[in-house]
Amino acid sequence: MDETSSKTSSDMLGTQDKSSSPGGGWLALKAVEQHMLRQQVPFRGNRLMLKMNKPGGFDCPSCAWPDPAKPHMAEFCENGAKAVAWETTHKRTTPAFFEQHTVTALREWSDHELENQGRLTHPMRYDASSDRYQAVSWDEAMADIGATLQQVGNPNQVEFYTSGRASNESAFMFQLLGRLYGTNNFPDCSNMCHETTTVALPMSLGVGKATTTLDDFDYADAIFIFGQNTGTNSPRMMGELHKLVMRGGSVITFNPLREKALVKFANPQSTLDMLKPDGTRISAQYHQLRIGGDIAAIQGMCKALIEMDDEAQQRGEPRVLDHEFIEAHTHGFETYMAHCRSLTWEVIEHHSGMTQSAIREAAECYSKSERVIACWGMGITQHRYGGDAIHQIINLLLMGGNIGKRGAGACPVRGHSNVQGDRTVGIFHKPTTEMLDNLDSTFEIQCPREHGHDVALCCEAIMRNEVSAFIGLGGNFFRAIPDPERVAQATINQLDLTVQISTKLNRSHLVHGKKAYILPCLGKTERDIKAGVAQASTVEDGMCMVHASTGELEPASPHLRSEVTIISDIARATLPVHPKVDWAWLAEDHSRIRDRIEAVFPDIFPRYNERIQIPGGFHIYNAARERVWLTDSGKANFLFDADKMDSGMTPPDADYFQLLTTRGHDQFNTTVYSLDDRYRDIYGTRMVAMMNPEDIEAHGLEAGNMIAFSAVAEDNIPRRVAGFKVVPYDIPRGCIAGYYPETNALIPIANRDERSNTIAGKSVPVTIALMDSEEVERTTGLLATG
Repeated sequence: MDETSSKTSSDMLGTQDKSSSPGGGWLALKAVEQHMLRQQVPFRGNRLMLKMNKPGGFDCPSCAWPDPAKPHMAEFCENGAKAVAWETTHKRTTPAFFEQHTVTALREWSDHELENQGRLTHPMRYDASSDRYQAVSWDEAMADIGATLQQVGNPNQVEFYTSGRASNESAFMFQLLGRLYGTNNFPDCSNMCHETTTVALPMSLGVGKATTTLDDFDYADAIFIFGQNTGTNSPRMMGELHKLVMRGGSVITFNPLREKALVKFANPQSTLDMLKPDGTRISAQYHQLRIGGDIAAIQGMCKALIEMDDEAQQRGEPRVLDHEFIEAHTHGFETYMAHCRSLTWEVIEHHSGMTQSAIREAAECYSKSERVIACWGMGITQHRYGGDAIHQIINLLLMGGNIGKRGAGACPVRGHSNVQGDRTVGIFHKPTTEMLDNLDSTFEIQCPREHGHDVALCCEAIMRNEVSAFIGLGGNFFRAIPDPERVAQATINQLDLTVQISTKLNRSHLVHGKKAYILPCLGKTERDIKAGVAQASTVEDGMCMVHASTGELEPASPHLRSEVTIISDIARATLPVHPKVDWAWLAEDHSRIRDRIEAVFPDIFPRYNERIQIPGGFHIYNAARERVWLTDSGKANFLFDADKMDSGMTPPDADYFQLLTTRGHDQFNTTVYSLDDRYRDIYGTRMVAMMNPEDIEAHGLEAGNMIAFSAVAEDNIPRRVAGFKVVPYDIPRGCIAGYYPETNALIPIANRDERSNTIAGKSVPVTIALMDSEEVERTTGLLATG
């Protein structure tokens, strides 16, 4: 395999894309209407979109991109519209549906078909004798759940899982339930995406969140994007990139896959753009480094900047690096500079898969930009050494003084709408002593101090038969995790109880304990009326803005309950009466919950109820944004590990590939809206292996061949998934891309970031094999039944 097979630089942009449509544009508008029609909500859905992401309206059920201070009339994106159509659908999954299908039969259905049955309408209980879910009353369900939880001998045998769709209020109630029960087992969806950021960023800056606000994007000169498919995963960000380019700024992209919207984009809110057949070119440079090559590529840029700074000093010209900032605000620069100087370009090219000239081109842009924002996504965080890659991004920013000034900063682009807020209000398996002390004093309780389980530790505990019950607040845990088949087998055979609080049927409902309940809850778009008053819930976006969200629609079923109410009901059925925790009273009025959140987190949420009345909400204080460094050194730290030049790269001479698991454009997390991926020109299937054409030829394959993946893992446990069609794609040699979660069965739980336990789903070592005709026929038949 070629060591420097990177496709880079501005010269290559547009050469293969002239005949293809841009991201966004008319096709995005068409896609919105198609999804509204498929869910039978063309009028209601479109009308509802005008209320989304605005003061007094409801928060997008999809990503955590922040809302502008002055929103557009249509402040939403294509994928946000899909999420709303999916939630507001006229389709219903009633008890009659479950009467017609056994759980065993439903396991053969695709993820898309399971959720496409529509909204859940009744609480359901699994009946082992018929292998079906059956309707049950709320009172009966709560009594049985409470009694079963009371019988568990050790509180640490219960797992409390949280999805990023949960509001601040429901997440706070959930963690209070878990800690009163006696455990800090709080696996949550952040453990599978940005936990790497939460752990690594404080080591550098003292905070684990973005140091930017949305306003900073209006003042940036350049935005460097690492491992983030903006057009699919946070499409409203494309509007900010478009504005930057239109005013002369630069977008520099590092991504193994060539993603359509980051090449060119037609902004649906720009009349001029919509009239241009090719939209607007977005990335001034698009660097297709090999999977896992980010650490070396960024250190190469830093080396180039140091050399440019040396030359400027020799010529008596203004320095390239911000030495004043470095001297006043950072620690460890001299050591890091010596490390970068010691690196040879041969080593950098070998580990990054990029050429020296390409890396210097990116460094040149950085040197000429006074204000730089660095954004990253799961293409950085989901690696064995993802935290080390984040440290290099911060090192790059620190060299230019690009933390704590307007138009610059660190911007991890979070996924689900309130994944960050859930952590802020206490969903964490390693709680701080201060938080636990405040909980104890606020409620006159005694919280456990022993650290609990994250997702990886939860999965391992299940497989060791150390878990008795699992309660899921939203999400699709058993489909999203690594090693799903092994964990599911252990769950079905061993767990006494599984409870899923959900809006729609998904695969996790089919991975059940001996007792299993599906509890249907309200969606974000629906009214939550209590004591005659419409309840607002709050969320925290990816840039630390907290704002209120109020549903607009009548609930999909009169049997639905809010997440807050369901948690309260479980608590009342499970825990002894406590004089300071009146669950029903708290659930009746969300402002009462916010008062308790403020009491536990007084520095984060002062005047909580008052400040959410401000249009757009309020910003949580971020010390690094003010150049206050809450680190052990008292300064921002230059960090590196000389032994970790890659974060999951396949060696050039390896006999295996590095698999990158990715979303399709019609997908959000495990929710699959359709089998199409318009941005990659893939239609009607998700069972594809995107490969470099030279790799296809070198392995004796042809486009359209069916192959099987086998994992290359240290534990030597066989992991094989078959039925993937070979698709030629613009991706570096030695790399393959496939869709998540169809490829999750290839990921060992042990394949994770060493500091945060974040699953390394963007660098999975695999081998490939051509399937014979008999297996192709058998596999194709199985896929067709789904």
